[in-house]
Amino acid sequence: MTYDKDLSIVISLFNEEESLPELLSWIEKVMAAGGYEYEIIMVDDGSTDSSWKIIKELSARNTSIRGISFRRNYGKSAALYHGFKAAEGRVVITMDADLQDSPDEIPELYRMITEEGYDIVSGWKKQRFDNKLTKNLPSKLYNATARKITGIKLHDMNCGLKAYRNEVVKHIEVYGEMHRYIPYLAKNAGFSKITEKPVQHQKRKYGVSKFGLERFVNGFLDLISLWFLSTFGKKPMHFFGFTGILMFLIGGFMAIWIIAEKLIQQGQGLDFRPVTEQPMFYLALLAVILGFQLFLAGFICEMVSRNSQERNKYNIREEI
Repeated sequence: MTYDKDLSIVISLFNEEESLPELLSWIEKVMAAGGYEYEIIMVDDGSTDSSWKIIKELSARNTSIRGISFRRNYGKSAALYHGFKAAEGRVVITMDADLQDSPDEIPELYRMITEEGYDIVSGWKKQRFDNKLTKNLPSKLYNATARKITGIKLHDMNCGLKAYRNEVVKHIEVYGEMHRYIPYLAKNAGFSKITEKPVQHQKRKYGVSKFGLERFVNGFLDLISLWFLSTFGKKPMHFFGFTGILMFLIGGFMAIWIIAEKLIQQGQGLDFRPVTEQPMFYLALLAVILGFQLFLAGFICEMVSRNSQERNKYNIREEI
C-alpha cells in the first residue's frame, strides 16, 4: 500500500495552551531537517482554556496541521481513536503535548518502523524526572504486572511516545482507558513485532499533570478486563462452563460425603448429626447453586457471542 505522507503525528491534549506553540515549532524544525512529508493531527479533548484557538491559529499558518475538537473531555483513548482514524501517513507517531516527549526522537522511531520492519516501537523513559514516590515506583510495579500478564517485554507500556505502522492503528480499536495497552491490543490483532527504544524524558515545563494515582488502579482493572476478553471473548463457555462444572462437582462430592458419613454412623449405631444441621451441607448446596449459575451464564454468553457481528472478524494479512 502506498501513502501520500511519510508521517502522521497524533497528539492528544487537554488544557495545554502554554506548550502548543513551542511543541509545534519543535516538530516543524525536525520535519524540515528530515525532509518528511507529514501531517500533525491535534486532538483537543474538550479543553477549557484557549488550546483550540491556538490550534486553529497554528493550522492557518501551517496547512500540515489538522485539528479535531471534542465538545467535552472524553479521555485519551477517545482522542487517539479519532486521531488514528484520520491518520494518512505511512508511520503514525503518538506523543503528548506537555513537552515531556522529545520530537527529536521521531526520525529514529520512523527508521525502526520503515527499515527494521517493526509493527510498533514503544518509547522507554529510562531516566525519568517524575516524583519517585508517586510516579516512578507505582509505574515500575504497574509495568512489571503488565509484562507478566501480556507477555510483552516493555519497560514502559504507558509511554505516550510510540511509533506504529499505519496498518496497525487501522486494525485496532482503542476505547475506554485502553490507550495504556495499545501494544497488547496490537498483539491480539496479530501484530507481534513489538520493540522499545530508550527515549529522552523531559520535565514538565508548563501546567500540571492531568493524571493522578488512580490511573494505576484503573489501569490494573483494565488490564484484567483486556486479558479476559482476549482469552475468553470468543469462547466464554470455556471459562464459565469449566468453572461451573468444577463448582458443581465440588458441591456434589461434599454433599455425597456428608450423607454417606451419616448413613455409615447410623448403620453402626453411633451418634450422628442430621445432614441439615451440618454447616458443610450448606456450603455444598451453595457450591452446587453457584456451579449451576456459572454454567448457565456460560450458555448465555455463548449465545451472545455467536450472534455478535464481531464473531467472524479477523485480520487478513494479504490475499493473492
